[in-house]
Amino acid sequence: MGLNDTPLGERIHIGFFGVRNAGKSSLINAITNQPLSLVSDIAGTTTDPVYKTMEILPLGPVVLIDTPGTDDVGQLGEQRVKKAFEVVDKIHIAILVSDCTKEENTYEKELIKKFQEKNIYYIHAKNKADLLENIPESKEREIYVSAEKNINIQALKEMLGSFKISKEGSLFLGDIVKPLQKAVLVCPIDESAPKGRLILPQQQVIRQLLDIGAYTVVVKDTELESFLKENGADLVITDSQAFAKVNAIVPESIPLTSFSILMARYKGFLKKAVEGCNAISALKDGDNILICEGCTHHRQCKDIGSVKLPALLKKYTKKELNITLLSGHDFPEEKELLNYALVIHCGGCMLGEREVLSRMERAKKTPITNYGIAIAYMNGILKRTISMLEEVRDLV
Repeated sequence: MGLNDTPLGERIHIGFFGVRNAGKSSLINAITNQPLSLVSDIAGTTTDPVYKTMEILPLGPVVLIDTPGTDDVGQLGEQRVKKAFEVVDKIHIAILVSDCTKEENTYEKELIKKFQEKNIYYIHAKNKADLLENIPESKEREIYVSAEKNINIQALKEMLGSFKISKEGSLFLGDIVKPLQKAVLVCPIDESAPKGRLILPQQQVIRQLLDIGAYTVVVKDTELESFLKENGADLVITDSQAFAKVNAIVPESIPLTSFSILMARYKGFLKKAVEGCNAISALKDGDNILICEGCTHHRQCKDIGSVKLPALLKKYTKKELNITLLSGHDFPEEKELLNYALVIHCGGCMLGEREVLSRMERAKKTPITNYGIAIAYMNGILKRTISMLEEVRDLV
């Protein structure tokens, strides 16, 4: 997988914010050296967040997000402003773009306050510096630039490159698999498996096992039993949809977990997801359930979100539940989530960890879990599947 193939969820997200006509789109075009964003003297040219991928060394693969002006007006303008502020929950770095020939306004102060509340690293890029007689020196979080005249654009990229990102769950396997141990990955090939490739969590687990120096074996569920009889294993990681079958095959002496559970750990919401699954046993007739996926795809006849999970919920709870399906980057606000007795989220592999954690924060008053943990819970094997994960093993 090359840099251009790096999934959006694994890229550092950089958002460009400011009032209309501050030069956000022009600055993105200058940084990328490409006419990626539409530029015009007409205020409000950018009407929706625009996502652009590129590489900024030494950061590596990034996503640049151009946002509407936060001073937009009117009913439609208010919706655009809302979309701009929603981007704040997805980013690692914020670039506040302002017109350096004008005084700082209330909209820009509000943005800085928002960045500080969210603990987001931000840089104040004061654009149109070519209109000044003397260009001030750059400070730690402030730089004078000109998108039109290409002034200090390289210096801004170097400031971005100095940002250090640390992902809390980045070593999601390092403490449970040792070098030269044998990890067996169970990847069923059925109607829902993508033709000719592995899904992202499977790829990520394989790569981390290679980094650790463990022996990595990939089998289908139909070959698992014969492989274990001949070779054994130190750990088995399965697709959650095959949990029941795989659990019956794998001896109790071999640790068992799933890609989805490891994704919850990687994205930083494992503890909340384990705690949230207890709400499944408390569901009542008429309760509203939200099943949410971070990406969009064509649903098939045996789709996990729309078919398998609802069927398992009905079988386990024996209740009549109202189930809502949601896909993509839209996610309800905290107040809307209060209408649901439970949220079951996908592994979030296509979402950045900041966006995933933002969703968890919105659900602070609503029980939330994820696919793999919910499936393990309803199959009565949750304790087994998290027993090797020190931070949650005592929660069940």
